[in-house]
Parts: sequence; structure tokens; C-alpha cells
Amino acid sequence: MENNAVSNGTPAPVVVATAPAVRLNDSVAESLKLEHQFMKAPYEHLKKSMRASHRLVEKEVNAVVAGVAEAVAKDFTKEEAVQHLTTLVSRLQGLKRKLDESTKTEQMEVQRSRARLDHLQMLDVGGKESQQRWNNIRVDRILVDYMLRSSYYETAMKLAESSNMQDLVDIDIFLDAKKVVESLRNWDCSEALVWCAENKSKLKKSKSKFEFKLRIQEFIELVRAEHMMEAIAYARKYLAPWGSTNMKELQQAMATLAFKSTTECPGYKVLFDANQWDILIQHFKQEFCKLYGMTLEPLLNIYLQAGLSALKTPFCYEENCTKEDPLSQETFRQLAAPLPFSKHIHSKLVCYITKELMDEDNPPMVLPNGYVYSKKALEDMAKRNNGVVTCPRSGYVCNFIDLAKAYIS
Repeated sequence: MENNAVSNGTPAPVVVATAPAVRLNDSVAESLKLEHQFMKAPYEHLKKSMRASHRLVEKEVNAVVAGVAEAVAKDFTKEEAVQHLTTLVSRLQGLKRKLDESTKTEQMEVQRSRARLDHLQMLDVGGKESQQRWNNIRVDRILVDYMLRSSYYETAMKLAESSNMQDLVDIDIFLDAKKVVESLRNWDCSEALVWCAENKSKLKKSKSKFEFKLRIQEFIELVRAEHMMEAIAYARKYLAPWGSTNMKELQQAMATLAFKSTTECPGYKVLFDANQWDILIQHFKQEFCKLYGMTLEPLLNIYLQAGLSALKTPFCYEENCTKEDPLSQETFRQLAAPLPFSKHIHSKLVCYITKELMDEDNPPMVLPNGYVYSKKALEDMAKRNNGVVTCPRSGYVCNFIDLAKAYIS
């Protein structure tokens, strides 16, 4: 800060130097880019609750206004008018109770969003210890996400509770989805249709066909039970509105009235397959994730695939692949199946004993039996055994002076 005088003797204005804004380092910035669904889920849940409250208020207020207009139009006796107005007051009191419950839900979602923002700010204001703690919590969040998607609800809740991060995970949202999934597993579309009604505007905006698929399945079940007249009435009421956009599928479904569930015609037999319910469950999970901005794959799979993409080479699928390689296990191989092989321009040798990289500072040494280990590991072994080294894989014994240095091109 300086205060210099100008030529006419008037003091120059004081200029205060401000510190430049603190910028997140690249790794922190990249970490935040991966947290889209972390903030999106409670936000969408909050909007859903507010939409439901708005519809409820609109419905009840319109009903009360209509009731008042009816009381004015009709010539009620005093007792009838009191009874009618009492009914309207009771209705408004019921609306108030429901709105109080809705307000609590909305406040909980706001609190959850605030907690998540505070959690993300840990990366900005904290040092290395804070980042390490944040990363540990992230691992727990990823595990809870995987458990919830795999239907391990109780385990997920216990982990969230033990880590004190209930506001950082979406257990309640997945519990709502659980009701729909269990209903579909029991060949019942009622819960799924209620879910569609609650999220009608969002599903319509994304041009979802999930409700149409549910209606088709209910129609098929009526045909399976040979309730043909009920099936026709159901189709007129619920399937006809979808005709303009899904005519081909609608025609195929309507043809089952003639073919029935015992048909062997492949095009119609598939509609009666029990596997159609599993397809509906998968369709619901996709729509559910899309609605809340979640990834279709569990976060654990995505992070593991990111690491496996750097490890996957043709050697990983050979019989002599080392057990230390994660891709020697079938589970990881399935996870890495859709990934391309990584491109390694330069070979890298890792010591079997120390698991350290062998380079010009720690060159590879060849035993007379052909096995290769790092110089550092063999020197340590020779110091402990009076200049003698033993191959850990074959048991071959030799002197350190018998080793030959290998060169990497």
C-alpha cells in the first residue's frame, strides 16, 4: 500500500492490493466434476415434493371454492349451512396437516442439500488432511451407492450410520424405488403406475415409454387369465391414448386376443414370457436413475473400470498371468470386458519381491536360472545371507556375484 503525493500537493488515492482468489488445484476441480448426481438427487426430490404440495393445494382450494359457491347458490337451512361449512373447514384443516408434513419433508431436503454443499467445500478450505478425510467419505458413499443398487438396504443404512453421513447418501430415495421393484417382482404394476403418476411431467418431458409398457403388461395379464372383455375395455381406456405414438406395439399386443397365451408364434409368445417382468424392472431402474440424474451403472463399477482401463492388456488373459494382477480374477475380467486394451509404448518391469518399478536406478538382475528381480531386492537378500540369494519362485540358490544385469530397450 502506498500514499504518494501528486505534483499539485494533493495526496494520491490509497490503493489496497487484494490477494488473488484462491483457485482449486486441478485434482480437486476434477473431483468436483464427478459429483453431479451428489447434488442433483436431493434437488430433484425437493422439486418433486414441492410439485406434489402445489397440486394438493390447487385441488383442495378449488374444491372448497366450489363448495362455497354451492352453498351460496342453494337455499340451505341454518343447520345445513353450518354442516356444509363445517365440512369445508375440516377439509382445509386436513390440507393444513398435509402441508405441515410436506414442509417438514422439504426442510429435510434443504438441510440435506446444505450438508452436501458443506461437504464439497471441505476440498476448498482444507489441506491434505481434509482432502484425505473427504476421500475416505467418498469411498464410503460409493460403497453405499453400490449396496443400495444391489438391494443390500440394511447394510447400506448401517454403513451410512457408522460413518455419520446419512445426509450424504440417498437411502430414502432408493427405499421408495424398492417398493416399485418388489411390486413388479410380484407381477403387480400398481406401485409403478403410482410412481409414474407422481412423476408424470418429468417422464413426459423425457418421452418415456415406461407407463405404456406397464399398461401393455397389465393388458397381457388380462389376456393370460382369458378375461377378454375386461382386456378390451382396459385397452380402450388406457392403451388407446398411446396409439398415435406406439401403434406398432399396440397392434402386436391387441393381436394376443386372438393368439392367446398358449401360442407358439414367436412374435406373440414373447409377450407372455415371465422375463417381461424382469425387463420392466430394468426399465424402471433406468427411468429412476435418469429422473434423479444418477449414472445407470453403480459408481463403484465406474471407478473400478477407470482403473482397469489402464491395466488391461492381452497378457492379463493368458494362463500365466500373475495373481497380483486384478484382471487375473474373473469378476474383474467381466467388469473390464467392454473396455479397450490400454496402450503401453514403453515396457515397465515390476519386481516380484518388492513390487517396485525396475529402472536405471534400480536395474533388473538376472539369476542363472533365468528369473529376474530388482537389484535393490537382491542386494538386501544378499546382505542378510552372506552374499547368497535364493529365488523365491523356484528355490534356486546362487551367489550375488553370479547375477547378470539386464538392459531394457
